Amino acid sequence: MSDLAESPADGMRSENGDVDPHDGRDETETERLDRNWNEILQELRVIQTGTQILTGFLLTLAFQQRFTDLDAYQVDTYLALVIVAALTTVLGLVPVALHRSLFRMKAKAAIVRIANRVLKVTIAAVGICLVGTIMLIFDVVVSRPAGIIAGVVALVVVILAWLAFPLGAAAGRKRD
Repeated sequence: MSDLAESPADGMRSENGDVDPHDGRDETETERLDRNWNEILQELRVIQTGTQILTGFLLTLAFQQRFTDLDAYQVDTYLALVIVAALTTVLGLVPVALHRSLFRMKAKAAIVRIANRVLKVTIAAVGICLVGTIMLIFDVVVSRPAGIIAGVVALVVVILAWLAFPLGAAAGRKRD
């Protein structure tokens, strides 16, 4: 092996055996993929629990007595949220199904890459479902304007917490 560190994409290691010689870890590409997969699984556990609770909450609403009092906008919003919640649940299970389908096929790199992308979409879908649910609850309990305001505030909080803050932290890390 040469003295020069090769790129991780080439599957080559630096002198110290690290796939990415700049992150301070001494691991092979396989070890890195296993670690990344385990991190994705931990994140999936968190998101699946929240998604299941939110979906369960939405599914029970249709069986409440006040549900018949909803206007057309509220019913349409509710049905859209049920669809988003169901899709979010399905998306949250894609990495597990993908892993099961490709198990022992030497496809860990593809599984990690695809699962990472699907997890990002799942997080966005959870945000949409959460914002919509807050909007619907405020609309039903208080008023339509209150629902819109609560939805906008929730959307801003989600964008700041889940997008702006991590991007800002990453930019700050690059400066260090």
